[in-house]
Amino acid sequence: MKTPAVLAQVGFIAVAALGVYAFVGAAQHDMRRASCSALCRLQPAYAGADRRAPDFELPDMEGHPVRLSSYRGKVVVLNFWTKTCGPCLDEMPSVAELATISHNRSDFVVLTVTTDDGPDAVRDTLKVTLKGGDVPFPVLFDPEMSVVGARYGTHLFPETWIIDPEGVIRARFDGSKDWSTPLAVEVVEKLGRPGACPVEFFKSAPHGQFAGLCEDDS
Repeated sequence: MKTPAVLAQVGFIAVAALGVYAFVGAAQHDMRRASCSALCRLQPAYAGADRRAPDFELPDMEGHPVRLSSYRGKVVVLNFWTKTCGPCLDEMPSVAELATISHNRSDFVVLTVTTDDGPDAVRDTLKVTLKGGDVPFPVLFDPEMSVVGARYGTHLFPETWIIDPEGVIRARFDGSKDWSTPLAVEVVEKLGRPGACPVEFFKSAPHGQFAGLCEDDS
């Protein structure tokens, strides 16, 4: 038979263990919430980690072939646009600013694909939209929509995909966003790290077992 002293000691250990478990659980919750804060606020149309980005190769402004998988090891911010899309042109200066930020970073890159015919079709548009400045991101051309439409299923622009260093799609954003904000940069950074936000999004709404993390941040 256990003495009262032994029972008290066992009880103390049990309570302490429960306290440690609760503390660790709360710490993990806080870490997850912090990793999801920016993503929850930016509200992607889709977020998950269950689809590998279809690889492709398209020509750039100089006619050189560029392959998506050549950027493996970096987060890729892949932006689809066309010059007849007003919201595309509205967000382009912020895409350019994000691309300029990426020049001093080794962890992410900005890549754009247009469905216009070729360099001559967009050169003046880019000059006006970026106010005569240099184009700080690669511009690739997909006039047949063999990549944008057939592989990614995009028909409305702009659309921006975040692809992690392993080539897995982590999020898709429909419509124009301000990509120059600290919030957007934080999303790009955190989706590229191990242990990134586990919240899944569908049609801009969080769902799944971690959806409450976005409610915590509201």
